[in-house]
Amino acid sequence: MANRLSQIATRTGDAGTTGLGNNQRVSKNSLRIHAMGDVDELNSHIGLLLCEPMPDEVRTLLVEVQHQLFNLGGELSIPGFELLKAEAVLALDEALAHHNAALPRLQEFILPAGTRAASQAHICRTVARRAERAVVALGNEEALNDAPRQYLNRLSDLMFVLARVLNRMDGGDDVYWKSERLALADSKD
Repeated sequence: MANRLSQIATRTGDAGTTGLGNNQRVSKNSLRIHAMGDVDELNSHIGLLLCEPMPDEVRTLLVEVQHQLFNLGGELSIPGFELLKAEAVLALDEALAHHNAALPRLQEFILPAGTRAASQAHICRTVARRAERAVVALGNEEALNDAPRQYLNRLSDLMFVLARVLNRMDGGDDVYWKSERLALADSKD
């Protein structure tokens, strides 16, 4: 990256602009800055999730995700630059396959609930979806690499799966939506 911050309160953003990694100044309300902010928020929520008890392999995976999200943010901060590689998307595909294989098939929708860790994973999932939408919006206006969009798409899926894993960590289960369809099916039994 072109610049490293050595001073935080620079006052250069007081007029409503901010500097990108290539020294270009853009509005703080630009699509690029929205995307960068959503990725940063996602990374912060994953940091909060990492404060919770979890299996070591999930912790290791999430720490790697944080590093990749920092790469993604760096890529967004420098138009035309590539930091997030296709291998990072492949690693999420592999993690999804691994963790999904150990879970029972879903019979109904689940609520974003359960343990504190699972609930925080669901928050990460929703913020990942918002970050994905911001990256898609930016990509509709400017040329972007495919990996950032793909990474956020896979990551939101992975966070859903990890929420299910975390709900089962101490013998728990998903919190199922009480749908009318299920209620009718149960009443016929």
